[in-house]
Parts: sequence; structure tokens; C-alpha cells
Amino acid sequence: MADPLDKAVSKAPATLGEGCLSRYDPDDLSPEDGTEFPGAAELWEQMQDDSDDTAEGA
Repeated sequence: MADPLDKAVSKAPATLGEGCLSRYDPDDLSPEDGTEFPGAAELWEQMQDDSDDTAEGA
């Protein structure tokens, strides 16, 4: 039987590169890793608009 504690740990996906160039391997990512975010573009636009408003008010 597999070790029951194996279910209690998280494991990072594989990475590419080293040091400050290290990044997750896109081929190793899956929806279980939280890679799907359909509202990302809308959130990015909202964040940019909020940032512009803050910069204008300063």
C-alpha cells in the first residue's frame, strides 16, 4: 500500500532554467495546478485602469 502521507504534501511542477531565469515548465502544468484562469485578461485590464487612476490622483 502507498504511504498515506504522500497525499498530504504538495509538489511543485518541474522547472526550466536556473536562478532568476527559473520558471515552471509549461508542458508540466495542468488544470490541477491552477493554470486555467478565464478572467485573467479582464482582471489585468481592471488592475491597469486602477493603477492609472491612482497615478493621476497623485
